Amino acid sequence: MANINSIHSVCNSIIQFLHNAYEAYPVPEGDPGTTMQDEYPCTFRVLSSGELDPSIDLGTSLSLYLYRVLINEHVRSQPVARNSSDAPLPLSVDLHFLISIWADSAAAEQTICAWAMSQLHQHPIMDVSSLTEEGGWRNDDVVQIIPAELSNEDLMRVWDALAPDYRLSLSYIARVIRIDPEDSATGLPVVATRYQYEEKTD
Repeated sequence: MANINSIHSVCNSIIQFLHNAYEAYPVPEGDPGTTMQDEYPCTFRVLSSGELDPSIDLGTSLSLYLYRVLINEHVRSQPVARNSSDAPLPLSVDLHFLISIWADSAAAEQTICAWAMSQLHQHPIMDVSSLTEEGGWRNDDVVQIIPAELSNEDLMRVWDALAPDYRLSLSYIARVIRIDPEDSATGLPVVATRYQYEEKTD
């Protein structure tokens, strides 16, 4: 389980993984030593709704936008095995996000898209070694990245609610992020009680 920074940690971890892999990925049938970053220079970033502004030039980039957070129905009532039976249940959530490609050429847009899909297909599991530290992850924490079943209508609704024009996008779900309940030691404050002693009389 993790802390309340875990949602942001997952988003950052995915982007960092893709950025590092892109920097080292060789261009297919290219000159030896030439990487994707050399062929199609690209930046990687996590975007908030406020940063999806058509006046901002993102250049050639790959972005991750978290558009929905849902409680996971399958494990919401399952305790953690290492905890006692009366321990508070963790909050278990799934993250629904879009990976979008911003580019001025079809070659760059489509090549980066295919590359990103391939990377997430080959590396669908993130463990503590690939998750950023601010999430407070434990050694047995694992996050799975899977393609999302998002219809064209639902996809268009997401983009209609945003300011920029539609960009080529991939929909994924990160599951399951289990957020630790608050420490019981930080619960209700102690209420002081005053005692008074008197001599017992017959």
